Amino acid sequence: MTADPHAEIPLENLSLEQLASLTSGRSTWQTTGITGSIKPLTLSDGPHGIRKQNPHAEDSLALATSVPATCFPPAVTLGSSWDPELTGRVGAALAREASALGVDVILGPGVNIKRSPLCGRNFEYFSEDPHVSGIMGAALVNGIQSRGIGACVKHFAANNQETDRMRVSADVDERTLREIYLPAFEHVVKQAKPYTVMCSYNKLNGVYTSQNHWLLTEVLRDEWGFDGLVMSDWGAVNDRVAALAAGLDLEMPPTGTDAEIVTAVEDGRLDRAVVMTAGQRLVELGRRVARAERYEDWDVDAHHELAREAARAGVVMLKNDGDLLPLDPAARQKVAVIGELARTPRYQGQGSSHVVPTRLDTAWDALHGAVGPDTELTFSPGYPLLSTDLLAFLEPDEGRVAEPSAQPADNADLLADAVTAAQSADVAVLFLGLPDISESEGKDRTTIDLPAEQIALLRAVSEVCSRTVVVLANGGVVSVSEWQDTADAVLEGWLGGQAGGTAIADLLLGSHSPSGRLTESIPHRLADVPSHLFFPGTDGHVVHGEGRYVGYRHYDTLGADVAYPFGHGLTYSRFDYSDLEVEKTGENAWAVSATITNSGRLFAEEVAQLYVAFDETHPTRPRHELRGFTKIGLAPGESGVVRFALTGRDLAWWSASRQDWRFDAGTFTVEIGASSRDIRLRAQLVTPGDNVVEQLGPMSTLGTWLTHPVGSRLIADALGQSPAAAQLTTANPLILEMARAIPLAKFEGFNIGLTAEVVATLVEAAQQTE
Repeated sequence: MTADPHAEIPLENLSLEQLASLTSGRSTWQTTGITGSIKPLTLSDGPHGIRKQNPHAEDSLALATSVPATCFPPAVTLGSSWDPELTGRVGAALAREASALGVDVILGPGVNIKRSPLCGRNFEYFSEDPHVSGIMGAALVNGIQSRGIGACVKHFAANNQETDRMRVSADVDERTLREIYLPAFEHVVKQAKPYTVMCSYNKLNGVYTSQNHWLLTEVLRDEWGFDGLVMSDWGAVNDRVAALAAGLDLEMPPTGTDAEIVTAVEDGRLDRAVVMTAGQRLVELGRRVARAERYEDWDVDAHHELAREAARAGVVMLKNDGDLLPLDPAARQKVAVIGELARTPRYQGQGSSHVVPTRLDTAWDALHGAVGPDTELTFSPGYPLLSTDLLAFLEPDEGRVAEPSAQPADNADLLADAVTAAQSADVAVLFLGLPDISESEGKDRTTIDLPAEQIALLRAVSEVCSRTVVVLANGGVVSVSEWQDTADAVLEGWLGGQAGGTAIADLLLGSHSPSGRLTESIPHRLADVPSHLFFPGTDGHVVHGEGRYVGYRHYDTLGADVAYPFGHGLTYSRFDYSDLEVEKTGENAWAVSATITNSGRLFAEEVAQLYVAFDETHPTRPRHELRGFTKIGLAPGESGVVRFALTGRDLAWWSASRQDWRFDAGTFTVEIGASSRDIRLRAQLVTPGDNVVEQLGPMSTLGTWLTHPVGSRLIADALGQSPAAAQLTTANPLILEMARAIPLAKFEGFNIGLTAEVVATLVEAAQQTE
C-alpha cells in the first residue's frame, strides 16, 4: 500500500487560478497536480487493453506507438460470453497491467447501445440490450476497481454513431432514454460505483452532453447517487464555464482556457464553490487510486491465457448442420484452410482503443500445432487483405507475426488456388470477415455485407467441397442471409484479441464447446433494422424515431423474421428446460427458478435467459424484454438449477407525466428460454401494480375521473346535479366514448354544469383527498 498523499488538501487556500487549473488536464493523458499537495493522475485507453503512451512516441495520442500490453477481446466478444465472472477477471487483469504501467484510471468500459449495426464503434460496446450492457459493464468495472485502479464508464449518453459525433444532436424522447439508453449507465453507477464517468461528444436533445445539467447533475448525481468525477471525452468541451456549471469536473485534454473559468468567477457568472467542488472531486479520485494495489509487472503468459479463455467464451456458433463441427484433430483427413484472415488476423477495431499486443496468435499456426499427424492442412489466401494495421512498425521478435508473404495481384489467381485446394479436401474452413479499415472510431459503416470477393470465394469453394465451415472476424454484425446456405457451419468469431486465433482452433477441434450467445440480432438485410430510416440523421440531428423498439424489441414485437435472434447460440450438446417455479417473495417481488439438463454427449455451457412479457392487442411497449440471464456449465446427463429475482422495476415503464417509473396492475408472463425466439418455459403472474394513484387535474380526461378511486365519486356527485350531464349516460355509445376522452376543463362550454369554478373545486377536493 502507498501512503495517501491527499490526506490534508486545504483547497480553500488555493488561488482561483490554481483551482481553475484542476478542472483541466496538464497534458493529453495526465491531470493537473499542484506541487507538494496534489499528485497528477495518469489516464489511459482502453477498455480491452492498456494503451499507455510510449515515452519516445511523437504522436500525443499514442494510437500507433503505445507500450505493449495484453489485447483482450473487445466488448463485442466479451459481451457475447454472457459471463460476468469471466468479465470481472478480465477487469482485474487490466487493472494489474495498468498498475504496472503507471496508469491510475482506465478509460472504459463503453456501455452504449448498439442502435444500428452500422455504428463504427460497435466493437467497443456490449449489446443492443441495456440489461446485458449494464451487467457486463458493471462486472468489468468491479474487476478493475477490485485492485483500486479507477474505471471510467463511457460515453454518457446516447453516443450511438460516429457520423458527425462531435456536433450531432441525438434527439430522443425521455421514455426511450430512460428505458433504453440510460439503464446500463444507471446499473453500473448504482451497482459498481465507478470512480469516473466520461461524457460523450454529441448533443442530447440540442444540448451538448458536456454542458447538460439535467444529464450530469440531475440524473447522474441527484437521482443515481454518483459520487465520482465526470470527465469529458477528448475534445468534447465546447464551453468551459457552461460545462463546469452543468457538472463536468475535468476537461481532457487541456485547451489552455483556464482563464475563462477565472474570469467567469470574477464576473459573477460562475460560483467559486462550483470550481471548488470540481477540484475536490479530483482530489477524492486521487485518494481512491492512491489506495490501489501497485505492481511492477504481470504474468504475460497467464494474461494471454485469460485472453484466450475470453475469446473462446465469446464465439457464437450460428449453425452446425449435420454436426459437422467439431473436427476430429486425430482423424485421417485433409482440411483446406482458406482466407488470409487465418494467418493475418483481425483481432480488434481501429481508433483510440487500439492496443499493441504482447504477442499475437493466428488460427493457422494454432491449427497446425493442434492437429495430429494424420490430418493434412493446406492454406490458401483466397482474397487480398488490404490492411492499415497500426502495428506494422513492430519487429517479429517483439510479438508481431511475420507479414504475409507476397500474394498474387490478381483476385482470380487467389480464387483459383483456393478452389484447387478445396477440390481435394475433406473439409474447407474459410476465414471471412471485414478488413480493419472498415470498422473504426470516427466513422460509421455503410453496409453490413461481407466483401463481394469473399462471398464469391465461398460460393466457388462450396461447389467443389461438400463440407464447408465459415469463421467470421468482424466487430459489428454482418449479413449472413445471402450466403449461409452454402456453408454447413458458421462460427461468429467477432474480434478475438491477441489470443483469438488459438481460441478458434480450440473450438474447431472440439477441445471446448462454443458457449457464446448473440447480444444483438442479426437481420436479413440492413433495411430491416428499425433505425434504418433515421440513421445517421441529417442537418445536425439524428432522430431516434424507432423509440424503444431497438433490436429484438422491434423484431419480436412485430414477429418480423431475422437471420438469427437475440440470445441465439449453439453448442456441441443439447439442453432441456423443466420445472419452472415462481415464488412470491414480496408485494412486487418474485423468485424464479428452472432446471437445465444437458441431454447431449459433451460438456457445454447454456445461457438461460429470463424475459418479462406483456401481451397487448395494440402494443404500447415491447412484447418482451430481457430481465435476467445465467450461464451454467453441465456435463452430459447433469442438471442444474438457474435462479432469478424479479422486482417491480423489472415490470416498470417510464412515465413522462409522472416523471418516475410506473407499473400497472395486471397480468404479465415470465419466459425462460435459450434466445428471445426460443422460449422453453412460461408462467403467468399477477401484479397489484405500484399502487400510485394518478393525481387529477383540470386537464385529466372525463374517463380518467370516472375510473379514479377518488375522482369517480366526486365527478359522479357533480354530474348528478346537472340534468344535462345526466343525458350522457343515455347518449349514443360513440358520443359517450368521445366524451370520456375530453379533459374536464374543456367541458365549460358544453352547458353540463362543469364550469371553471366547479372544475377547480373538484380538483382541489381530489388533491386534498389523495
